[in-house]
Amino acid sequence: MKELIVNADDFGLSSGANRGIIKAWQEGILTSTSLMVGGLAFEEAVALAKENPGLQVGLHLTLVQGRSALERGGLPPLADADGNFGNDPVMAGMRYFFLKPLRKKIYREIEAQITRFLDTGLPLSHVDGHLNIHMHPVVFDILCELMPKYGIQSFRLSRENLSANLAVDRQRVLGKCADAFIFASLAKRCRPMLDRLGLGYAGEVKGLLNSGRMTEDYLLSALDSLDEGLSEIYFHPGCRPCPELDRWMPTYRHDDELVALTSRKVMEKMARLGITLRNYRGEVKSYA
Repeated sequence: MKELIVNADDFGLSSGANRGIIKAWQEGILTSTSLMVGGLAFEEAVALAKENPGLQVGLHLTLVQGRSALERGGLPPLADADGNFGNDPVMAGMRYFFLKPLRKKIYREIEAQITRFLDTGLPLSHVDGHLNIHMHPVVFDILCELMPKYGIQSFRLSRENLSANLAVDRQRVLGKCADAFIFASLAKRCRPMLDRLGLGYAGEVKGLLNSGRMTEDYLLSALDSLDEGLSEIYFHPGCRPCPELDRWMPTYRHDDELVALTSRKVMEKMARLGITLRNYRGEVKSYA
């Protein structure tokens, strides 16, 4: 049996992202989304989620290219004077790993993002991360303390089958090889702790290697390589014009990803392949 979670990241980033995500939920195959509690359109996203209670919402943990949930202060700084994290994910990852005085601040920031989410009254279904920062060793170890404390039961274990991806799309081969190796190594480290804690995760996560380019043609081909059991595919749908999407992800094909999520061809192929749409709670969604 093939089961599939279809998630949209960046809920709350902007009104354009919010519009795309709600349309993909109401008219397409989307089953869940991940909320950025520091996003400019956070309050709007919360209101939309409450208007669409079947849409499952998780935390899109943000420690790079976003805003802090905490007041700033102290050295070394986690965020700048305006509360913004750094924009370079590699530099941020190096700082978080090597600057041990930052770890208490990272702990407090992660907990603040969890509690800000819970203060909305929305059920928190799962945790993933902006630019997959949740897989960072320091961040992951902190999450392993906090997820049981707050009753979080599901986690995106980000890793993707490289050969299956390259069979569909040969762009950015060297970059994909590096990403696949890094996240396979991180997943190998994370999996034993997730199992010990009894936290759920999908067998494979697609979207890592084609992030921002999850088009209809790509998705139609990628569905053929879904394994038996539970998989997740994540997207970044959005509606332009949207200055915030243009600022952070100018090369991402947000509108095309929305087309893929609402495609009748995709729905018909999923039906032919016998793929069941579900969310992290296990609730099944009929094809829209």
